[in-house]
Amino acid sequence: MPLSAPFSAPDGNRRPRHGPSEPRLSRGAPPAASRMPGGTPAPVPPHVDRPQACPAPLPAAPRRVADLPPAHTALICVALPGLVISTDQGQLTGQGLEGFYRAGRRVLSRCEVRVAGREPLPVQARMVAADRARFVGTVHASPDAGPDPDVVVERVRFADGTERITLHSAAPRPLRLPMEVSLGTDLAELGEIASGSTGPELPATVHDSGLRWSCQKGDCAVTAAPPPTDALASAGLLRWELELPPGGTRSVELRLRPDGAAPVRAVGHGAASPFVQARATGDDPRVQPLLDTCVEDLRALLLRDPAHPSDIQLAAGAPWRCGPAPAESLAAARMTLPLGTRLAAGTLRILARTQIGGPGLRSGMIPGPRRDAGAHLPPGCTGTEATLLFPVLLAEAWRWGLPERETEELLPAAEHCLRWLRTTVGDGVYLPDPQPTGPLRCETQAQAHRAAVVGADLLDAYGRPGGAELREWAEELRDAFCEDFWIEDRSGGRPAAARTRDGRLVPHLGAGAAHLLDTGLLGCGTLAPGLLDKARTEQLARLLGGPAMDSGWGLRGLAAREAAYNPFGHRAGAVRVHETAVAVAGLAAAGYEKEAGGLLGGMLAAAEAFGYRLPEMFAGEPRTEGSAPLPHPAACRPAATAAAAGVLLLTALVGIRPDAPAGTVTLCPVRSAPLGEIVLTGLRLAGAPFSVRVGRLGLAMVEEAADGLQLGA
Repeated sequence: MPLSAPFSAPDGNRRPRHGPSEPRLSRGAPPAASRMPGGTPAPVPPHVDRPQACPAPLPAAPRRVADLPPAHTALICVALPGLVISTDQGQLTGQGLEGFYRAGRRVLSRCEVRVAGREPLPVQARMVAADRARFVGTVHASPDAGPDPDVVVERVRFADGTERITLHSAAPRPLRLPMEVSLGTDLAELGEIASGSTGPELPATVHDSGLRWSCQKGDCAVTAAPPPTDALASAGLLRWELELPPGGTRSVELRLRPDGAAPVRAVGHGAASPFVQARATGDDPRVQPLLDTCVEDLRALLLRDPAHPSDIQLAAGAPWRCGPAPAESLAAARMTLPLGTRLAAGTLRILARTQIGGPGLRSGMIPGPRRDAGAHLPPGCTGTEATLLFPVLLAEAWRWGLPERETEELLPAAEHCLRWLRTTVGDGVYLPDPQPTGPLRCETQAQAHRAAVVGADLLDAYGRPGGAELREWAEELRDAFCEDFWIEDRSGGRPAAARTRDGRLVPHLGAGAAHLLDTGLLGCGTLAPGLLDKARTEQLARLLGGPAMDSGWGLRGLAAREAAYNPFGHRAGAVRVHETAVAVAGLAAAGYEKEAGGLLGGMLAAAEAFGYRLPEMFAGEPRTEGSAPLPHPAACRPAATAAAAGVLLLTALVGIRPDAPAGTVTLCPVRSAPLGEIVLTGLRLAGAPFSVRVGRLGLAMVEEAADGLQLGA
């Protein structure tokens, strides 16, 4: 159906909005606490397969999330499709998640080093970059060395399947040291490992200058340079006799390759990276390592579309979700627009090719799996979120400088998303999730309203029809929302988490309410209107900044005073980094700088405690003197939305509101300057470098910009 045709109801006939066939939700239904059917929690798969349209529920996972092997203490190196998971001991023993992975399969589970017949004593393990880790151990090699070790064993492990083992001698005389590496693999899928259903190690054969394993699942080989002195296939052993002069060094490099597979070439390295080399400096020393680590993690999670290698998107996170996840990919691409529009363009093109076509109620939808929503709501549909995010990302990428040609090519897919929205709402006011009989979620209405207003702005800019009707519906939604979704109480009220189709309210206060503050960007540096009036926005800001929601480390997924609160509940009390960043940016944009600064300070402290590699979530336990944030054992780390949230947290302080088509940029910095002076250099706006400084008095100044770009009022 061409967009020039009027938006129609599912049967193709134009009906009045409040016709008798589908009455509008009654506003007279009394507010009541309601526990909705919980449903089976959405699985946390090691891969996210090509998503399916989501009205049909997904099958239950074979193993509950709580039973997954813990990953919070692991050192995870990522350069997708390569991944290696290690403990801080350095040795890969094959237990738990340990091993090298390629595209979700463990191609090497065991890599144990012995020098002079002994395992090195581990003394340090640390991440060097997103794709590599360094392990240091010591060995007493000389019998007369006394209590001091005289050999240092350094292992540098790369996600691409390479490990370099280096022996450094501090002995006063030459050493002749036997070194052996014990290798093994089960070639198991990560899903099998997570469910505890792996088989025994496979028998090895001597191959070239190393070992090889083969079975019906696949093949892989390890080669060594220099070649080993001896290779024992039955024991999976490679042996060397290494001679070290006093103060000397010898190295052995192991290279792991699945048979027939080329070396891993990380998408995000070098010229292939869609992100510019941005820098953050200023009074707070944490801003630069936070930005550096977040961008490194984003690069490590990039995936190419196999059918269109020039198009890239982000995987959701490691180790559990190393495949594409539409809603997370779109959200992360939107938060990283200050680093360039290439990721947004690739993500949009990839997802446009998955868009459901043809007739039917789901036509125009971006498919996605269901996602657990906690104890008080049934699982939601990530396809709904992705479909509503698509036109918003396109519109805002265009404002940041996405070329006109690319915008026009993607515009039909955005139109289909907007048509799906109006068709699904039909003659009602609200968008159910999942369709057609799911609850009316608060955050879904906020996302739908944003898509309508920002999408209408984009349609008008390109002379496409449909904008007026979208605005009319958005205005009707604004008029109805505060009456239907706001719960009045003595403290000033709160937004309901959801409303059942029969009008009952789900009164829980959670982080999803932060999406009410994320209204979207329009032209000339203006923000789109939101669903809340000024008084209710002020009340929501007070709630988000209060102790029930702000843990001191970030925004809890559910207020601590709620009956269903669980500090480790991933939708019931844990701090989700993405939602905290959304809250910080929304509060800052709305002028509630105290609340925004409090959440920002907590998140920066948490980032420092996590070595600046933010997990997707962590426990919502309150922050106390001398405490540290508690990791969530099942959280992805790195995670795309968490890494992108670090970019949003810093750019929110500057308040960059671009309009590249109009040749303007407006700056609305946080006047209270919670981090003192901050300087962001090397951002990207209108296809050119963009740098900005915010001083200690909260005044912003552009230091570098595209020729002809004007500063808006």
